[in-house]
Amino acid sequence: MGNEATDRADGAAAEVEGIDAASVGVWFGEHVPAAQPPLAYERIAGGRSNLTYRVVDADGREWALRRPPLGKTLSSAHDMVREHRVVAALGGTSVPVAPVAGICEDESVNGAPFYVMEFVRGPVLRGVGEAEAFFPDEGDRREIGMRVADTLAAIHAVDPDAVGLGDLGRKEDYVARQLRRWYGQWEKSKTRELPAIDRVHERLAARIPAQLGASIVHGDYRLDNMILTESGEVAAVVDWELCTLGDPLADVGTLMAYWPDRGEEDLGMGLPANLAPGFPTRAELAARYAESSGRDLADLDFYTALGYWKLAIILEGVYARYTAGGYGKLDADSGVQEFARLVERLADTAESIESRA
Repeated sequence: MGNEATDRADGAAAEVEGIDAASVGVWFGEHVPAAQPPLAYERIAGGRSNLTYRVVDADGREWALRRPPLGKTLSSAHDMVREHRVVAALGGTSVPVAPVAGICEDESVNGAPFYVMEFVRGPVLRGVGEAEAFFPDEGDRREIGMRVADTLAAIHAVDPDAVGLGDLGRKEDYVARQLRRWYGQWEKSKTRELPAIDRVHERLAARIPAQLGASIVHGDYRLDNMILTESGEVAAVVDWELCTLGDPLADVGTLMAYWPDRGEEDLGMGLPANLAPGFPTRAELAARYAESSGRDLADLDFYTALGYWKLAIILEGVYARYTAGGYGKLDADSGVQEFARLVERLADTAESIESRA
């Protein structure tokens, strides 16, 4: 993790983009009494949507602060109050999440709402190199993969009404609502025309499978949205900003889109951790979820196409925010144009999978 912010010698917090150190420090003093000033803030690398900062107090205690991206955001995509509500509600279940410490809805404090949770330390496997470094044993990697499936089944087993999330969203017609929502987001954030996005939307909308039950849906479920323990257990599932209620199989399709098989064409997403030897294949992961959840995955190709299509739209929004300065100034070698081509390849992959579904 890069050290983007430390305390200055005079005791004042160094300036960090996206943090009003003086105002946030006052808020911590009023709402997180365990925090001892002065506080230091560090932007955590890795996220491309809502921003996460590590907050360290004078005694070395740590918290994570989440806030929306800088600049203009789409209305519902970066709702801190909603995300805080989800994480807080899941804190009493078998789903591993970081314990929440508080939420600030007053935008005058830091320019946007934010919430704070305990900082969970542990490996986050974003690539093959990290998977091999933290877990050199192939057997351990296989077990981690199986826990990815089991944890998703655990999320889907939570009764939304029982944990106070029964009104988080409509439970019925989830896929139809997702298609409308994300196509609307595409229209708001697109930087150019991509006919594949339009064609996949039309074809998926024409043959939505019957929804079999409703559950909490994470919305962006993948291996690198997990913090692991040193032994490979799941310490916390993170990034709940897209969470709602609906068809659990949509989460499975999203996971499949993030879980390429070894030997597949490289779409330009780097080398995700599951490509390290030992991790289960996509089919094995799906089979483990089916076993753990008891759900029928006969329509998995439909949901996988939906996952790729939605991912293309999400990343188009990220690309648009990058070019608009929503994540700070771009370096000359930022590779942002390659990011735009990734969106195109994801849309083409969605269309390819849809055609065989």
